[in-house]
Amino acid sequence: MKNFVNLLIAVIIAVWVLAIALISVQNATPISLRFLFFQSIQVPFGLMLAFWVAVGLVGVAVLRLILSLGESQSVLDEEAEFFIDDEDF
Repeated sequence: MKNFVNLLIAVIIAVWVLAIALISVQNATPISLRFLFFQSIQVPFGLMLAFWVAVGLVGVAVLRLILSLGESQSVLDEEAEFFIDDEDF
């Protein structure tokens, strides 16, 4: 079952990469982002899209790592409380 989940995740990521590649090739016109008074340099839309997808992937990976560290610490605390020596009382 775990192999099927890994295969499904790989297929989903491959489809997203293919979609980004197609959009990048078709949208080579330069764009610039504007926020209030700030404006970025002009870069191709596909490059901007690929950059923000990469930022999102790295952000989710870091978030999952942080959340998994928190869960493993709480499991260790529960096990430590469960195995208390009777001699201490």
